[in-house]
Amino acid sequence: MSALQPRASGTATENLGHVVMIAGAAALGGFLFGYDTSVINGGVDAIQQHFNVGSALTGLTVSSALLGSAVGAGIAGGLADRVGRIRVMQLAAVLFIISAVASAVPFAIWDLAIWRVVGGVAIGIASVIAPAYIAEVAPAAYRGRLGSLQQLAIVLGIAVSQLVNYALAQAAGGSASGMLGPLQAWQWMLGVAAIPAVIYLVVASTIPESPRYLVAIGKVDRAREVLAQVDSGDPDAKVAEIQAALGGERKPRLSDLRGRFGVLPIVWVGMAIAALQQFVGINIIFYYSSSLWHSVGIDESSSLLLSLFTSIVNIVGTFVAIALVDKIGRKPLLVIGSLGMAVSLAVTGWAFSFAEVVGEEAHLPFQWGAVALVSASAFVLFFAASWGVVMWVLLGEMFPVRIRAAALAVGTATNWIANWLVTVSFPSMRDWNLPVTYFIYAAFALISVVFVVKYLKETKGRSLEEMGS
Repeated sequence: MSALQPRASGTATENLGHVVMIAGAAALGGFLFGYDTSVINGGVDAIQQHFNVGSALTGLTVSSALLGSAVGAGIAGGLADRVGRIRVMQLAAVLFIISAVASAVPFAIWDLAIWRVVGGVAIGIASVIAPAYIAEVAPAAYRGRLGSLQQLAIVLGIAVSQLVNYALAQAAGGSASGMLGPLQAWQWMLGVAAIPAVIYLVVASTIPESPRYLVAIGKVDRAREVLAQVDSGDPDAKVAEIQAALGGERKPRLSDLRGRFGVLPIVWVGMAIAALQQFVGINIIFYYSSSLWHSVGIDESSSLLLSLFTSIVNIVGTFVAIALVDKIGRKPLLVIGSLGMAVSLAVTGWAFSFAEVVGEEAHLPFQWGAVALVSASAFVLFFAASWGVVMWVLLGEMFPVRIRAAALAVGTATNWIANWLVTVSFPSMRDWNLPVTYFIYAAFALISVVFVVKYLKETKGRSLEEMGS
């Protein structure tokens, strides 16, 4: 029997250790989420040269995964309610493997785009199912920290992808276009993602099904077994609480989300939280970091190092969030993060206003370059220590049990659509006015403060069955 499968009930400490293992296994989907969204950045120029296409088509190919992610997020909730959380994780892992292998050997740019969409669907599914599953197995007192494992896995995936890209490029003579055996380095960059995807498939097959899904399909005895391993409370009382919260045996549907203004107010709040997380411009740091720093006069090799440095800052901030999310609560952490992001984004925009533009090149005086570096890093730190973690925690826990999977899917799809909008609009906005672009992102950070204070309810310490009451 696997170490991750249910066993006899133990102490609260043993239960916590067991649920940490289970949550960590589920969070591997987040690692693939981060790895796959970031890995292609190391090969953008090489892909453009290989297929001899323009920057517009290359950009569309790169961003196609984001549209696939919105689709994956949109279907994940319904699939999770129909076939279970574990089967959906396994499906995501298989799609990751197929996408990685096929993306490594494309015969045309449109072929690569298709497999990037397939990978995007897997990312979208993983981005929904991991926080949902973790929230459903985690005790209320530790749910924030365990839910934070998803974001930690994401930022680790981003960092590892950058290290792998750098190592492969160096092994191929310092270029993503260089040959490594029968393939170019960029092809290996995309193909290597199959390795963690296989690990995810194996690990996802060893963890128990969500007790809330088991209760929903009538497997109450099995649900009791799982609950005895992840919660020190009375399993029978917990089962009764879940049954009452589910509101009967009818399976939840997307139509359950309908309300007076299109969808229920709680769903609107979740969608707004998901969109605001992206509208502060965080993914510009990852998708365009090298070109952004190069545009202000930093050479290519230094840009790669800055991208890695950004990932390290992101990881540090994530650990800060893990330490604080269950201590000070979700709302205070979001407000502090939003204020910090607003100030740092405004300072970054101000620093970029001193750039000297000559033709298509822009250069910052050293002192303002240093200011931009510090403020941009502070922005990433504040984001990672607040919105980067808390948004995923909230989406996994804030909705009533009866609609959780469907509402989480809608919220996550909103996040991916907002991600895509920011990603495709940034190049034009940057060319129009880079400082004002950052000021716009700073304005969204301030808007997020008002929204959190006025509309978001604190979820710290509440059981999932209490949500929506």
